[in-house]
Amino acid sequence: MSDEEHHFESKADAGASKTFPQQAGTIRKNGYIVIKNRPCKVVEVSTSKTGKHGHAKCHFVGIDIFTGKKLEDIVPSSHNCDVPHVNRIDYQLIDISEDGFVSLLTDSGGTKDDLRLPTDENLLSQIKDGFADGKDLVVSVMSSMGEEQICALKDIGPK
Repeated sequence: MSDEEHHFESKADAGASKTFPQQAGTIRKNGYIVIKNRPCKVVEVSTSKTGKHGHAKCHFVGIDIFTGKKLEDIVPSSHNCDVPHVNRIDYQLIDISEDGFVSLLTDSGGTKDDLRLPTDENLLSQIKDGFADGKDLVVSVMSSMGEEQICALKDIGPK
């Protein structure tokens, strides 16, 4: 064996799955589901009766939590669907760069600089206006399936 040191590229991922299985019949409105490999919030669920071949079917209508697009899927109610792990974390806004990225303060005191401003015009203008006015802003970042996006804003008062 050699005395060389081995270096491994680490992405700090524990290898945890981005989704977990759940029986289609147990998924309810306002829950989450993966439709066409996109994490979606369920806005409508309808269940059909068992047919000639014995499976009741669930018809899901979901809104993509990042793009806002409406997606639909039909799954036998006894089959498993993928449900995404969805996390919301609040960060304090420190800075907005010219290229559209935000600098956020984490709970541990570090900074998070890899997030873009949201594409939603209303939220975007609230963040920019509040930051320009010198307000202390806290943004909620939703993360799921390897994607992250700013989804909400709170004003915690002036600096």
